[in-house]
Amino acid sequence: MKKIYFSLMLAVAALFTSCDMDKAPYGALDENTAVQSMNDVTSFRNGLYGNLRSITNSNWLFYPEVQMDIFHGLINNGNRGGTFSNGLLNSSDGDIEDFFSSMYFVIAKTNYFINKVETMKADAAFADNLDVLNRYQGEARFVRAYCYFWLAEHFCRPYDAAAGDQAALGMPIVTEYNPSGMVETYPSRSTLNETYKLIEDDLAAALTALQTSEQTDKTQLVPEASYLSSNAVLSLQARVALAKKDYATALTKAEQVINSGIYTLVEPEAYADMWSKDTGSEIIFMPFANKNELPGGLGSNFLSNTDDQSDYITTFEMLNLYGDGDVRFDAFFTVNRLNVEGTLYGAYVFNKFPGNDDLRTATTRNFQNKAKVFRLSEIYLIAAEAAAASGNAEKANKYLNDLRAKRIIDYTAETYSGTDLQNQIREERLKELIGEGFRFTDLRRWNMGFQRYGDHPENPALNGVIVAAGRELSYDKDDHRFIWPIPSTEMDANPNLKGQQNPGY
Repeated sequence: MKKIYFSLMLAVAALFTSCDMDKAPYGALDENTAVQSMNDVTSFRNGLYGNLRSITNSNWLFYPEVQMDIFHGLINNGNRGGTFSNGLLNSSDGDIEDFFSSMYFVIAKTNYFINKVETMKADAAFADNLDVLNRYQGEARFVRAYCYFWLAEHFCRPYDAAAGDQAALGMPIVTEYNPSGMVETYPSRSTLNETYKLIEDDLAAALTALQTSEQTDKTQLVPEASYLSSNAVLSLQARVALAKKDYATALTKAEQVINSGIYTLVEPEAYADMWSKDTGSEIIFMPFANKNELPGGLGSNFLSNTDDQSDYITTFEMLNLYGDGDVRFDAFFTVNRLNVEGTLYGAYVFNKFPGNDDLRTATTRNFQNKAKVFRLSEIYLIAAEAAAASGNAEKANKYLNDLRAKRIIDYTAETYSGTDLQNQIREERLKELIGEGFRFTDLRRWNMGFQRYGDHPENPALNGVIVAAGRELSYDKDDHRFIWPIPSTEMDANPNLKGQQNPGY
């Protein structure tokens, strides 16, 4: 686990130097003196939010999405994302290694901070700061839970209660900041139950801390909150419970957010502004960003600032899901003439992340948008899926129809049941959450494979400029690529991972 422990040793050194995870850490700080004052604590907390801003945007969403069935790579994309799009995942892939090690880098920082704050809370010198320390510690536990959940959703098999206690199916668990070169002390993989228990325990502690803080400070209990709130924690708890198919908990947590009354689904005429201007009454948590602290350029994977280049375009089958009056179609797609190796092709390009003009640093677009980590629409869809799976078709239909009424002009409510209801909810998730990194985890949870639709009847000439290897890619429901490989660097560096690689790699 060379990458993990290299990150652990650098975590404190990076602390006050950069919030940008794309920059290499530098400098040197003694872990025993790095955080001594409340100013240090606040700086560390801000650094964690900077990390959270990074891991909820850009390639963290893009790579899992293009791996699935809804985007085609074009032949002039320089193979950016090609390992994923073309079904060529392997344990030595640099992007896989970066995702893995970056998450453990953030985990190392949270471990240091959580334990350091615990020590400070017992120090009489900080007796007047207990409320702030408790809140910050709760936020750090949320970040750690987010990291471990993201890792579990990509590097572990989908949660299965029957296999919950089977050895070596979870993530290697590190909860103490204790960098060491003693490889015999490196952790092996945990069980799924152990991994999810850590996630759930951290979220429970985070919820208590934030709810306590909100008794006197409700500034984050608003739409477009830049810092975490109890509703952000409830949202992640609902997401985790859905992944575990704990439908009762998923529905309860989702309804707590919905029934808070703080957030409302945006009106159809304001929907596009949520993506171009980063505004909206349904945004639960959106990390702070400005021109000096940019959030991430997800949209540049789909369109250039000259509007004539694209690495990936949406499949025709995906485009065809949207019916008349659906405001998402015009918000997400635009027709451009793309220059592919000197020839122009008319195509629908994916423009959900066009860049916020307030985040431009030059005259050209930089495709920088704030990450909408949790939105009310996802919470409605969690509630609908959980209710349907629990046999409560009436409630599932209500949440589905309420969402569609805000997305489709002149929508007329429908009543569905059984498999039809399930499929309607699944289709709505795809139409609403496209590009946000959910398709990979959704298909895993539903135990469904896919067949990528290879034809573009709206412009057949496009068929000749789609990367052939990925044009009609398919996975069956048990395809090993629904679980990413543990990076070979980790396998080589940690003898306790021997025999614990994911199947197929």
